[in-house]
Amino acid sequence: MKFLDQYSDHSYAVFRIVTAFLFLCHGTQKLFGFPIVFPFPLNAMTTSAGVIELVAGVLIMIGFYSRYAAFIASGTMAVAYWMAHGLNHPLPIANGGEITAFYCFAFLYIATKGPGIWSLNKK
Repeated sequence: MKFLDQYSDHSYAVFRIVTAFLFLCHGTQKLFGFPIVFPFPLNAMTTSAGVIELVAGVLIMIGFYSRYAAFIASGTMAVAYWMAHGLNHPLPIANGGEITAFYCFAFLYIATKGPGIWSLNKK
């Protein structure tokens, strides 16, 4: 499907923007109860995760220091996976950690590839 090659930069930008937007929604849920209320009580760890999700999500979405933000987001998701899911069962499908594992590796990919087109800077 060689004809799709011409859209690779655009599809990566859409991937970066949509992934970051979905991630920041987790932060707004935790911190502001929007779009739905977070179902667990907040503590220092979940509040910190919410701040990282919100700030990193915005930075990655607009492409401003997105490599750094994505690296931090990836690490946050790795910690979240092992704290909340990984010890329950070895496979993400069985322990409910698919979205956490996906975010971890999606942000690792963004951190290594950089912001691409439609970004405020190239870092």
